[in-house]
Amino acid sequence: MKRTLTKEVSLEHDQNHIHVEFRSPRQVISSAVLNGGLVHADHLVNLRVPKRFTSPEAPEITLAKYCADAGWNGTIVGMMTAASMDSFRIATDSVQDTDIVVLVTTGLSNPRCVGDHAEHRKMTMPSGEVGTINIIAITSTTLTAPAMVEALMIVTEAKAAVLQENGIRSPVSNKIATGTGTDAIAVVSGHGPETVRYCGKHVLFGEILGRLVTDALTASVKWYLTKTSDINVRTEKEINQKNKASTERR
Repeated sequence: MKRTLTKEVSLEHDQNHIHVEFRSPRQVISSAVLNGGLVHADHLVNLRVPKRFTSPEAPEITLAKYCADAGWNGTIVGMMTAASMDSFRIATDSVQDTDIVVLVTTGLSNPRCVGDHAEHRKMTMPSGEVGTINIIAITSTTLTAPAMVEALMIVTEAKAAVLQENGIRSPVSNKIATGTGTDAIAVVSGHGPETVRYCGKHVLFGEILGRLVTDALTASVKWYLTKTSDINVRTEKEINQKNKASTERR
């Protein structure tokens, strides 16, 4: 089912993908596996794949084929996730003629704290895992290139704060997780007419973006913790309860 996010952006969501279509190309900065980096895109896709994705072809080829089969033409920014599409959450706000939309899916099968020991010890080796918290932030206003980078920072900080608030821990270091090992982020700029040059924590745009990411991701994480029984996800509360029970048995 297709719905309108803003007057120039539409969303289609089913159990296999999230598809965002732009009426005219938008500047996107992302860590996506298909057309990541800084590009002008016609579509943005978050594709669900099996948890142990073992296709012999490169992920970007799989994504490109899926998009071609769906009939999506032009430049496509594509992410992958093993997360259930039931984890999809959206948060929106419109302030001073500026629309901001945040889309989130959550998988927590491989939580990590930044700086944890990495399993893959070669610089050029791909991870091969697709747990992922995938976050897409879209705005109707024009973001300068530095503002887009700053928006990536705000999204990342909000994600880390949500995991901290929920007490999600890394199974590698037992530290509070700051993400998973395979997260992806995309920030989509609009066509204005307004231009945002700053979006840090001291300005309104940064405040709203951070709040929307926090709201959407909190709801998505809550769904994940309630609806799944992933043994790799350990919360601080569960660890404390286990330690308390162990102490009482002594």
